[in-house]
Amino acid sequence: MVYVKVDDLKEYLDKAEKLGGKTMIPPTPVPGMGNFAWLNDPEGNIVGLWKADSTAA
Repeated sequence: MVYVKVDDLKEYLDKAEKLGGKTMIPPTPVPGMGNFAWLNDPEGNIVGLWKADSTAA
């Protein structure tokens, strides 16, 4: 799976949905590291989104 680093998970998920994609996994915390989400694009590809925790080492 390919992950893309973003600065705002919700913003990118909302934009993907407006373009025909679908949220598969909403923003989910990974303690001490950040948050991730998965989306399904209109062609059926699954893409992971990643937002690092600004306090993570």
